[in-house]
Amino acid sequence: MDELFRWGIIGPGRIAHKFAEGLQVIKDASLYAVGSTSAERAQSFAGQYHAQKAYDSYEELVNDPKVDAVYIATPHRFHFENTMLCLNFGKPVLCEKPLTVNAGESKKLFETARENSVFLMEGLWSRFLPVYQQIREWLDQHLIGDLHLLTSTLGIKKPMDTQDRLFNPDLAGGALLDLGIYPIAISQWIYGKNPLSFTAKSHIGSTHVDDFTCVFLQYANGAGSQFSCNFLTDNLNDFFIYGTEGYIRIHPSYWQSNLATLVTHEKELIITKPFRGSGFEYEVEEVMHCIRNGKLESPIMPHAQTQVNMELMDAIRREIGVSYPFEHGIIE
Repeated sequence: MDELFRWGIIGPGRIAHKFAEGLQVIKDASLYAVGSTSAERAQSFAGQYHAQKAYDSYEELVNDPKVDAVYIATPHRFHFENTMLCLNFGKPVLCEKPLTVNAGESKKLFETARENSVFLMEGLWSRFLPVYQQIREWLDQHLIGDLHLLTSTLGIKKPMDTQDRLFNPDLAGGALLDLGIYPIAISQWIYGKNPLSFTAKSHIGSTHVDDFTCVFLQYANGAGSQFSCNFLTDNLNDFFIYGTEGYIRIHPSYWQSNLATLVTHEKELIITKPFRGSGFEYEVEEVMHCIRNGKLESPIMPHAQTQVNMELMDAIRREIGVSYPFEHGIIE
């Protein structure tokens, strides 16, 4: 691999712009190729970010020997097939969250990645943000005592559009998969373990996907995490971590925050950790570091944690009665 790390993007949509912007602050990385089913979209995106190649098929991109790794930014209905294509061509993958639609798909991807000795990571960018590293230090120092409760809201009002991926069952729509992955993964990261059980309630909209879901995750020793995610209201969208000696607040919007507050009996401390770019640069640097060191997965976002989260979301969807037309016999 050359000193310059060359990235390819599959799916030049909205989220791909944040990835490309993050790349711009990494000195030894560049956007080399863009792949889309539309030649016009590929060329437009490549021109905006000075990529050398624009492909109108994903197969052409993964066949390019100069592509060192691929970022997948298509709707999550297509994550499985797009990632599998890359893995079978030996291309390392950073795939936008959620990695897949269900746990069966993610299990197959991880098996293929190991069999082919190819790096694969779910792109849960929050875990790599500087403010979360500060929060981890506070937690490791036990500054707020024993943890007992996490509370959060993630509400972003969206206009009803039956063809939009957020509401379309054929595109694996719904609030849980699109938004709920954040509080689930952050809760796992904070507690350092998986929940023992859960309760869940949802409102199922006219397109038969959840537009509002509320979940309580029960952990050992009586600890819990309660969260809601929805497309109906614009919520405050902060995240609280409560312990016996104080609390930590991750300020809005918590999945992309650069601001946190520590409150204990002795003090209140507010810290700000600005991004160098869009915020995506931190997960990108982790992927590059892992690949350059011959790792097949990240110790910060390992396969096992993604798999457990997918299994939990499958279980929640069974509880609330949401499945997709292409999933018959998988999670019912």
